[in-house]
Amino acid sequence: MVIWRLLITEPAAGAWNMAVDEAVATLAARGESPPTLRFYRWQPGAVSLGRHQPHQDVDPERLQAHGYDLVRRPTGGRAILHIDELTYSVAGPQQEPRLAGAVLDAYHRISQGLALGLRRLGVDAVEAALPGPRSGSQPGPVCFETPSAYELCVAGRKIIGSAQSRRAGYVLQHGSLPLEGDITRLVDVLALPQEARAQQQAQLAARASTLAALMGRRVTFWEAAAALIDGLTTALEIDLQEGELSPAELALAQTLHTAQYTSTAWLHRVS
Repeated sequence: MVIWRLLITEPAAGAWNMAVDEAVATLAARGESPPTLRFYRWQPGAVSLGRHQPHQDVDPERLQAHGYDLVRRPTGGRAILHIDELTYSVAGPQQEPRLAGAVLDAYHRISQGLALGLRRLGVDAVEAALPGPRSGSQPGPVCFETPSAYELCVAGRKIIGSAQSRRAGYVLQHGSLPLEGDITRLVDVLALPQEARAQQQAQLAARASTLAALMGRRVTFWEAAAALIDGLTTALEIDLQEGELSPAELALAQTLHTAQYTSTAWLHRVS
């Protein structure tokens, strides 16, 4: 059985979370870190933009009024509000058999593990069908509005949003599982006219859900993490050994945090 590392890190600001993900992936590609499954939370709550998403999709005054940070992910996709949720990341070298192949190959393998974990909780999650996201239309600003290929849905409502990056020899995939609360809160900080805001909230409420809404009870971060660990270890046929960030990972994460993820140039980058 192949051994991967399990990291469960303390809640942190969005820029640090993104820097850690990229640092782990970068060093895994160099053979200096093992393939890693990580679970984490965000403090304070934050809105993350996809790598190529316009920063103008978010209203900075509304963002500040709600006390949310703003960060840009190294992966694609659209905006996500990270609050009352579990975030996962999978990082490793591109030649790792479970991550090898095309983007959708690895995406599908990881999605199968996530779905199995949700079923351990009693949630019958299924993968969204190919051909993929929003064909023939301009994507909206909200990640959870529409599922992409192999993202997980329950009764037609998206429950886990994921995105992947493959560069510099690594694969980094991370995603969000909303645990509880109002799934439409993200819309409050988008740069939208009031009439469009109400429509966006209604659409999102109909197309996405939290785990608590599906199960009729609160599910803690730790309960959800345990279920996803079970599903991913089974589907990927791996053993997990709990570990910590190495000194090299912490040093690279600090560099990335300062030079990239807290910089205005990165946040306001143009695709």
